[in-house]
Amino acid sequence: MSSVDAPARLGLIGCGRLAEIGYVPAARRSTGVEIVAVSDPDRARRGIVAAKLGVTGHARVSELLAAGPLDGIIVCTPPEDHEEAATLAAQAGLVALVEKPPAPDAAGALRLTALTPAPWIAFNRRFDQGLQLVRRVPPGGDLKMRMVLHYRRKSWRPVQRGEDALLDLGPHLVDLALFLTGALPIAVRANAAHERAGLVLATARAEVTIECATDRPHRELVEIHDARGKRTGRCIRGGRKQAVAGRLLRSHPLVRSLSRQLDAYALALRGEEAWPLASAGEGAAVMCVLDAARRSDAIGGETVAVQGVRLLTDEPDA
Repeated sequence: MSSVDAPARLGLIGCGRLAEIGYVPAARRSTGVEIVAVSDPDRARRGIVAAKLGVTGHARVSELLAAGPLDGIIVCTPPEDHEEAATLAAQAGLVALVEKPPAPDAAGALRLTALTPAPWIAFNRRFDQGLQLVRRVPPGGDLKMRMVLHYRRKSWRPVQRGEDALLDLGPHLVDLALFLTGALPIAVRANAAHERAGLVLATARAEVTIECATDRPHRELVEIHDARGKRTGRCIRGGRKQAVAGRLLRSHPLVRSLSRQLDAYALALRGEEAWPLASAGEGAAVMCVLDAARRSDAIGGETVAVQGVRLLTDEPDA
């Protein structure tokens, strides 16, 4: 690790839209990190991101890792490539920060937990709605929560065709639900099409209704109610008023949350407290929920127990 006063030197693997409009400005805003090299097999994409940062671009991850001293790497390739990049980082002795979803399924996410050193997982909404609402969660009693995340995929202009709504947006909200309730997932029922997905997640403390869509105008909503039905917390993103507020703040919520996440990652690389950065085990728990959601959808939305969480904790499966 570099000296205590110097920013962490990071490599960025994957130069898609999230890297270009998210991580590049977030790294500039962060005081704890500096992106010093990028990697992407697409020459045009790595050229765009490398030019924005003023750094060297590499075609292969192995070339980036061999090029110079790094303190960590950010992995924001397509999910099916996360495991390979994180494994190469671990073999180089680096703790990666892997974008969500950590893998396409629970099996891949569980393999990430077995890496030494294991990566962190980039659930950036912990650093936005999570930080705003975590103190609004009652300390005891059952909860009911509602979570909505909509956007129009075509407005994001993805470099590659995106995943279905469940894999694209579901990880954000499932992780946020587990983070806010501080409870293990028990069961889920789901109905999922390519562009829309609905889940009802039962945790050890809460019933969480989740709605995702990739074909609607941007909207984000998180509501928390206590056992008596009283609303204790609410957070809204999207819509005209939110857009105006974002312009007045002069930074996009995505950039702010990624910057906070990068600062936490820098602390983790120094061996310091990095809350609320998500562990590989927490990422695997999310993917166990999504695997159960797919099983539920396949049998007409019946309730399905979430399996595999016992591998991540000392507690048995439901």
